Amino acid sequence: MPNRLAQATSPYLLQHADNPVDWWPWSPEAFEEARRRDVPVLLSVGYSSCHWCHVMAHESFEDEATAALLNEHFVAVKVDREERPDIDAVYMEAVQAATGQGGWPMTVFLTPDAAPFYFGTYFPPEPRHGMPSFPEVLEGVRTAWTERRGEVAEVADRIVKDLAGRSLAVVGDGLPGEEELAAALLGLTRDYDAARGGFGGAPKFPPSMALEFLLRHHARTGAEGALQMAADTCEAMARGGIYDQLGGGFARYAVDRAWVVPHFEKMLYDNALLCRVYAHLWKATGSDLARRVALETADFMVRELRTPEGGFASALDADSDDGTGKHVEGAYYAWTPAQLEEALGAEDAALAATHYGVTEEGTFEHGASVLQLPQEAGPADAGRIASIRTRLHAARERRERPGRDDKVVAAWNGLAIAALAETGALFDRPDLVERATEAADLLVRLHLDDGGRLARTSKDGRAGGHAGVLEDYADVAEGFLALAAVTGEGAWLDFAGLLLDHVLDRFTGEGGALYDTAHDAETLIRRPQDPTDNATPSGWTAAAGALLSYAAHTGSEAHRTAAEGALGVVKALGPRAPRFIGWGLAVAEALLDGPREIAVVGHPADPVYQELRRTALRAATPGAVLAAGAPDSEEFPLLRDRPLVAGSAAAYVCRHFTCDAPVTDPEALARTLR
Repeated sequence: MPNRLAQATSPYLLQHADNPVDWWPWSPEAFEEARRRDVPVLLSVGYSSCHWCHVMAHESFEDEATAALLNEHFVAVKVDREERPDIDAVYMEAVQAATGQGGWPMTVFLTPDAAPFYFGTYFPPEPRHGMPSFPEVLEGVRTAWTERRGEVAEVADRIVKDLAGRSLAVVGDGLPGEEELAAALLGLTRDYDAARGGFGGAPKFPPSMALEFLLRHHARTGAEGALQMAADTCEAMARGGIYDQLGGGFARYAVDRAWVVPHFEKMLYDNALLCRVYAHLWKATGSDLARRVALETADFMVRELRTPEGGFASALDADSDDGTGKHVEGAYYAWTPAQLEEALGAEDAALAATHYGVTEEGTFEHGASVLQLPQEAGPADAGRIASIRTRLHAARERRERPGRDDKVVAAWNGLAIAALAETGALFDRPDLVERATEAADLLVRLHLDDGGRLARTSKDGRAGGHAGVLEDYADVAEGFLALAAVTGEGAWLDFAGLLLDHVLDRFTGEGGALYDTAHDAETLIRRPQDPTDNATPSGWTAAAGALLSYAAHTGSEAHRTAAEGALGVVKALGPRAPRFIGWGLAVAEALLDGPREIAVVGHPADPVYQELRRTALRAATPGAVLAAGAPDSEEFPLLRDRPLVAGSAAAYVCRHFTCDAPVTDPEALARTLR
């Protein structure tokens, strides 16, 4: 019989709806039940494409004996971290403070007042590798609760006080300038893996936000080292197994330093951020590889993540059926020489093995290899390789596909809207701009209420019940601003302004500090606040970027002041931890460059207007904003009082509150923007 999760909108919660565990969703009623029964709460946090979450679910939550123990002595609460990032952030901070590490599944035991007192991540069904079994943990916690309650209460009280006492002493410290950005570049250079690209050792994550900073820093200063690190990292990732050589798109991370073996889940946010990075790399270099990867990644998002409602699903699982009924990580993506031969015949299989780095021993598990691209095909082979790729992709389509988390997360759709809009505009793919517009329409129609408040998620055309957090408001505003520039439709600028007004009113604290949740959101044991960029831009730095762009579009002093206040954290953290404040550094580059305000006026059918607009879109200028339309159009504030010049289309460029003379020649505009 299904438990209480059967009514959830989260695919992760729905995966647990038939467990013998009597799960509750996070709710006041769950804690009231724990109070009534005088038992602790087991909080289990994960997400649908998390491999070890599935493992623990299968081993423990589907096990009748473990479920009976849980049901008798605990109230079990299941949370999707992607749906409730605020809950995840608060308790992950406690886990990391107590154990020195974190991860998912996250397993936390709470008092009925939601105070944590015992922590862990994955627990096996029997003792192994020095870890206690999950039943042993349950028995130990139950005994402590019944026999040493005072000690439990003391631990819980101490943890809550410790969390409440943590505050950020890094705001209000002035703006990041040349010195801090140069120090950040030096820090990245020290951490750079010159042999393989990227930063640090294994596991190695795509550093999309640091790459964005490097590209902007090069565009502003001409620093060749910054461009080289970005270009070499992008090439290494695109040739590695972390990139899907058949279907496009990137996996979450590589388990090794050389990008060979990925952790195979594919997330919307990684692909949106990386699609944009490769498009911006193309702006800087004209690289054919950058253009190809940007477009293939955009096409992957549209083909495999787009939902029937026009939004984008969160993720694809790492695991799928390997053909024997077993769910195995990477089964959909890996190839043996025999499988190549079956799909291609002996002669083409031999070429494919050389081209994609498939070996007899395998680069992955059980003699299988993850496809890589050790070198480009020579001119003579290009047609044959294209045919091989098409046939391998068709053969792979006959395998069982990995599961898809169909929930639409507002923030990640905002990132996808920005990526698809820009990529479509840069490479003359109006279909991608249309897909971005449809996703934006869905967010307005389904996620946005009459007062401009955002719902965090939706699924199957139904909005979830959880309030949007700071990253939702910031990333959706970022997507709408990109869409406004590309489509020339000022309504998207207006919607961005509506969302950013909520940031100013409901998420802002003292001295430029920002909070992850609104002041009127559900009260947790601590109001989450984290300026560091992890898998995605933090809400804090994403808001700084969107506020800065909106201020450039509108001249709003309040939005500019809020952006500058938020960037104080980049001055403090940029030189010390540049890998973890990459988006903040990218926004700081935009601030130092102005950001430049570009207005292109003319008639849409005029070839000069079109070329000026295209030149503005293709400029690598950090954080520049673009408004294009008819002279004195009401669509954008930047178009007011901007006439044609001697009857010709013209571009007006302003920077640091001063404006250049208008230009009518695209070459002259390109020089101005360089």
